[in-house]
Amino acid sequence: MKKTQIVIRKDESSRGSSRAVRYAECQKNHAANIGGYAVDGCREFMASGGEGTGGALTCAACGCHRNFHRRDVESEILQGNASDCKICTCK
Repeated sequence: MKKTQIVIRKDESSRGSSRAVRYAECQKNHAANIGGYAVDGCREFMASGGEGTGGALTCAACGCHRNFHRRDVESEILQGNASDCKICTCK
């Protein structure tokens, strides 16, 4: 069984925070050409190849592109010094 791909991106605009991006269930409509709505039931994106390869964007479970999977962005604030704070007076 393959592991879920979680992408951590450093947000340069706000110091001390990072965003974790997770790709959840597939939302590709397989019955769009006949006017219906049917999804394949893939619960989460699993990359079929390593990072930097063509397979990194293809799901191993359902075979479709990562863009068809629902994107969840989770923000977390990393600890920093109170002297770095420029918004409030929490020093």
